[in-house]
Amino acid sequence: MFTGIVEELGTVEHVEDQGDAVRLTIRAETVLDDVRHGDSIAVNGCCLTVADTADDTWTADVMQETLDQTSLRGAQPGDRVNLERAVTPTTRLGGHIVQGHVDGVGEIVSRTPSEHWEVVEIAMPAPLARYVVGKGSITVDGVSLTVVATGTSEGRETFTVSLIPETLARTTLGHRRPGDRVNLETDVIARHVEKLVGVHATGARP
Repeated sequence: MFTGIVEELGTVEHVEDQGDAVRLTIRAETVLDDVRHGDSIAVNGCCLTVADTADDTWTADVMQETLDQTSLRGAQPGDRVNLERAVTPTTRLGGHIVQGHVDGVGEIVSRTPSEHWEVVEIAMPAPLARYVVGKGSITVDGVSLTVVATGTSEGRETFTVSLIPETLARTTLGHRRPGDRVNLETDVIARHVEKLVGVHATGARP
């Protein structure tokens, strides 16, 4: 479990293609302070398991399902990635409840800078649109954000978020450009509510 508050920007050091999987080695500092084998670290919002550590790097195996469902398929050495360790029982919940299970891949549509923040429009897979509402929560590349509004662009479902200077400086969202792919995780509470309401309405078993 995560909160969507990015701890640091790491750097992809090495990508080992294993055919039906990829082994990622990532250079980091903060998230390695107390890391142990088997710990969970979110990489651009994807929950990965620490398989090995060496000096200031750590390694994780990315299975085919994760490659199919996230932007990690295109990871290359030198890429910057958002990193967050799993929460502990005493961690402040500064963002919202994040599982690290990506629901789909979105695309940056546009960026509109302002004096003190930047509005970013993101296209999302149509099936996710019902879980995204104004003032609701969404995770973009592992960053907990509040949805400003929803809409459409060239026939695609979209939403907008406002990025403050802290987010622009400390996460990959400060560098994403129109056309870049981003990992999306919708609010897990919304998904559970939909399931329960559907069960209640039809009388079906969950």
